[in-house]
Order: sequence, then C-alpha cells, then structure tokens
Amino acid sequence: MENTTPKLGIIESDPWLEPYSAAIEGRHQHALDKELELTGGKGTLSDFATGYLYFGLHRTRRGWVFREWAPNAKEIYLIGDFNDWKEHGDYRMYRVKNSPGVWEVELQSSAIRHGDLYKLKIRWKGGEGERIPAWANRVVQDEQTKIFSAQVWEPEHPYQFRKKVFRAKTDPLMIYECHIGMAQEEEKVGTYNEFREKILPRVAEAGYNCIQIMAIQEHPYYGSFGYHVSSFFAPSSRFGTPDELKELIDTAHRMGIAVIMDIVHSHAVKNEVEGLGNFAGDPNQYFYPGSRREHPAWDSLCFDYGKNEVVHFLLSNCKYWMDEFRFDGFRFDGVTSMLYYSHGLGEAFCNYGDYFNGNQDDNAICYLTLANKLIHQVNSKAITIAEEVSGMPGLAAPIQDGGYGFDYRMAMNIPDYWIKTIKEKIDEDWKPSSMFWEVTNRRKDEKTISYAESHDQALVGDKTIIFRLIDADMYWHFQKGDENYTVHRGIALHKMIRLLTASTINGGYLNFMGNEFGHPEWIDFPREGNGWSHKYARRQWGLFDNKNLCYHYLGDFDSAMVHLIESVKNIQDTPVIEVWHNDGDQVLAYRRKNLIFVFNFNPTKSFTDYGFLVPVGAYDVVLNTDATVFGGNGLADDSVRHFTNFDPLYKRDKKEWLKLYLPARSAVVLKKVKE
Repeated sequence: MENTTPKLGIIESDPWLEPYSAAIEGRHQHALDKELELTGGKGTLSDFATGYLYFGLHRTRRGWVFREWAPNAKEIYLIGDFNDWKEHGDYRMYRVKNSPGVWEVELQSSAIRHGDLYKLKIRWKGGEGERIPAWANRVVQDEQTKIFSAQVWEPEHPYQFRKKVFRAKTDPLMIYECHIGMAQEEEKVGTYNEFREKILPRVAEAGYNCIQIMAIQEHPYYGSFGYHVSSFFAPSSRFGTPDELKELIDTAHRMGIAVIMDIVHSHAVKNEVEGLGNFAGDPNQYFYPGSRREHPAWDSLCFDYGKNEVVHFLLSNCKYWMDEFRFDGFRFDGVTSMLYYSHGLGEAFCNYGDYFNGNQDDNAICYLTLANKLIHQVNSKAITIAEEVSGMPGLAAPIQDGGYGFDYRMAMNIPDYWIKTIKEKIDEDWKPSSMFWEVTNRRKDEKTISYAESHDQALVGDKTIIFRLIDADMYWHFQKGDENYTVHRGIALHKMIRLLTASTINGGYLNFMGNEFGHPEWIDFPREGNGWSHKYARRQWGLFDNKNLCYHYLGDFDSAMVHLIESVKNIQDTPVIEVWHNDGDQVLAYRRKNLIFVFNFNPTKSFTDYGFLVPVGAYDVVLNTDATVFGGNGLADDSVRHFTNFDPLYKRDKKEWLKLYLPARSAVVLKKVKE
C-alpha cells in the first residue's frame, strides 16, 4: 500500500534529501517524543524549563531554601561567611523525598545575608571536596587568592526594567558582536556600566540594531574568550553585578537595540571546584561517559544530552537568561561539535550522505531542537543563530518542517573565502563571478548571517582583513596625507568586501567590534607569556575618533553602509538579481528592490560609459566607496542624476542602458528615483 504520509517540509523543498527521509523523520520524531516525555503531556517546554526557580538559593516567606542535584553525594553542607566556612548542623542538606538525587536545606532569614560568599562541602564514597553550586547565579573571584566562590545576590532594591516590552527589529538584523571586558580603551577589564555609557551610543550611531555579547557566562580563565564556562547561570562578575548587566540590556532596548548572547552549551570547562567536572564525586554527572567525555581539541568536557537532568539544566539555562535578564536570544557556539560524534574534526562533508551516516549525535540534535522550540515559546520574536560549519541541512529550518528550528545559521564560508582570496590570489585574479556565487551560496529554505571576517581572525596568530591587506604599513602610513599604495589599496578593498558581503544578505549581517574601522592590533588576552598585560585586550576608539588618521574613513563608510541597508525594509527577503558580471573586466552588478550595486575590482582599469541593462528610470548615487569622505579619490561626480538610455531591442523588457564611469577598485550604489 502506498505511503500517503505527508513529507516533511525540508524534504519537499529539497528532493535531494529524499533518500534520507527516514533519518530526518526519525530525528523529528525523537524530538517530539522527548518533549512528551519531559512535559508529561501536561504543559509546555517553557513550563518544564524552570529549574532555576527551584534549584540554587532562593528567598522564601520564612527565610531561605537551597537545593542541588547531586545523586552521588553522601553528605552536603552549605559553608561560607555565615558559618566561618565550617560544617554546621543548621546548614546541613538532606535528600528530598521522591526526588532522586535532589538535596535541600531550609534556613531562617538571619542565617544568610546579601553579599555572603559560600560553597558546598560535598562528601561522596571515597572522597570529598568543595564545590560552587551548579545553579549559582553569582560567582566572584577573590583578587588576592584568585579563589572563586558563589555569592548571595539578593539586593534590597533589585534593578527594575524600565522598558517593559521590547521586540527585536530583524528587517534586516544588523549585529554588532562585542566583548564587555575588552571594549574599553584603557588597559584593563571593562565593565557593564562602561559599556553602557561609552559603547552603546557608538553602536547606535553606527546604525546596528543588535549587539551579540560574548563571554557572559562565568569562566575561570579570562583568556578563554568566554568559551570555557564554569557557572552557566552566573553572569561574569569581572564585568560587574547582575543588576548592572540588566541595566545595560534595558538601556539597549530603550535605544532600539536587541541584545543576544553567545551561549556555550557545546562543552564545559574541566575545572572541578569552580565547574561541573566532578561535581559530587561523579565525573559523568553532567557529561558523557568513557571516551566521549573529553573534547579532543578543546580540552573541555562534553555534556550528556541523552540524560534528562542535563537537558533540564540546559533548557532551564536558556529560559533563565531570557526571563531574568531579558536577552532577546542566543548565538549557539560550537554547534558542529555537538552534532557529530567526531565533533566534525577531520570531516570533509562533501555530500548529503555525510550528514546521515551514523556519525550524528541524535541526543544533541534533539536537545538543539527542543532548545529552539523552548526559546520561541518564551519569546516568539526571539533570535537564535547556529555557529555551524558542516552545512547540516535543516539546521535553520522550522521544526514543523523537520528542521532544528534556528532562525539563522552563520555563513561561515564567506569569511573563509575572503581570507583565502586575499592570501592566495593577486588582484588581477579576483573574479566577480566567484565572489557573487560565494556570498549568495546558501539553502533557499534557511536564513543566514553573513560576515566578512570573524573574531577568530583578530586573535594572535591570525590576521583581520585590514591587516592582511595593509600589514605593517598601518603603523607608518595611516596618517592622512602620508598614505602609500598599499594603504590606498587596503582601504578601497576593505570597503568593497564589506559592501558586497552586507548587501547580499538573506537574513542578517555581523561585524566584530572594532573591525568596522580597521582596528590595527590583534587580540591577546592577559597571560603569563605577555606579563599579564591588557595592552592588546582592548579597543582603541581614539584611533577612530582622530580625524587626522585614516581609520575614521572605514568606520564612517561602515555606518553609511549599515544605514543604507536598513533603509530598505526587509531587504534581506528581496531577491538578489545579477545584472552583469565580466571576469575579464572584473566588474559585477546586481540589484535588490530599488537599489543597484556596481563593483569594479580591477586594480588598474577605470571604465567610461560602462553599460548595464536595468529597469527604465532615473538613478541617484546613494553610496560610493571612492568618495573622498570615505578615503577615496572622488573621481566621479556623485551629485549627477543618471538616466537610462533607450534601446528598442529591450523595449518589451522595460529595460534600458544605464551607463556609468567606474573608477578602478571602487563600488557604487544607486537608488531608482520614484516616478
């Protein structure tokens, strides 16, 4: 009998997935079954993911209650400032009836005070140790001893959000990726307050409508860039208090800026006292057993996504940041590592079979699907982005269509392409057809976040686009009037690369803090090898502000570009229609809605009266990389209105010739004049 069951949407839209329909349907059903198992069919995932309201330390009408999940423990005590860090009978925890592995202690109001430091003293068969609670929402480090402790955070007057309702603007989504600690000019760790006062206004002025904050979850080693997390529910105290983070987010919302965070659920730091590595004498309480426990490349531990208690912990973590701090969503780090037993290491991913060959962790796929469903239950307008390099089909497709539910996936091919081009090809070999294909190469049913360069390229050992283009000449020839050929070339190509990347988005665009104005230094966090210096763990905004230097040309252009793209409502949903490319001339033209983008990548040849067939009408120049205000040569008169020229051959198509002067190594954007 013929199977009449409707195909899932991602199979309908991509027939090449048909041979793998059983695997796709199996993964989809796995998530539905797990959701039913977790909720018991009596509520939603949002109702289920409330562990942060139960576990950890909470005020009650009668005083305090503290709970922890520690199935391997034999004895647990709260120790801290309140009992001289000694085991005391009043602070002893007891197992909760009918709740396997859960421990609890109730305390009087006077037993604990706001600001007290505390830990758990846990005994297990064959050992004992001090631990920071897994659900701690505030963790601090002693400046002298460098020891981390949990801290009671119950201020008498907690922060009250002034912006009651906020909905992120995603038409299009223009993301400014940032790091609180290194956002300051001073050689130190920046704070939430300093970021709110000094950096948010810059972001708003530049036109970005979303910030993506790195390194929020507490991490013992500052130089990990926030990717070795120890306390998943604690905002990093090195930047300030939880209330100061709330005020930052509230202020951003009042400025119309959405706030998403880099969330790390792909792995955890190995630390045992500060982290979850051996929480109650069980190294596998939160993590996979055996050879799957440790990540072979990251020196970290891999969560056991098949364990319901771990799924509860991670789902609750997602909801906590949205509920408590009002984050608008997440960029999930290391998704490729989660999807595959091999963590994607050494995999080529050449054909669809590589995504359905038994190397996939169905537990992790199930978790990510449930996480996306939960997040959008909490906030239907939430933003979720997957940092994923393998190209797994369906990652950013709707769950009901058989996808995993992310709103966007990172277009990780684009920065790789630009760096490879700059490193390996002479200017004469830059082919517009190749560029255009790369920036538009994506699945039609999935939205992406395009970006020209990643934060990884700014780290020691690698180079940003501007450094690849100009290198040491940035130190000697970036004074206005002293630019040499290398600097002029670098400035021109930096603008063109960003314009081509940003103007072809089908979802959103991302820029890492400082890259927009060509920040000259690499990022090197304080470490023993550099004498624990903060010299390279900061952003030198003064370079952009100094109008005698060339940096502001790049920053000013970036702002003009962002504002232009945002001026076209839902530009990301409009087709990118190629008008022309000629690899010999190195010229490319395409249009979106009422804008026409024209690029001449030729390093030596300028073209006069270069013609393109476009819709009939008049066109004004609205952006030109060669304008003098952006450090260009100003060879074209941008005040001239351009009219199309009639050609009887194309009368039926309602197209005429638009003829332009195209200076070498420049790009121009024209807007059709309303009739």
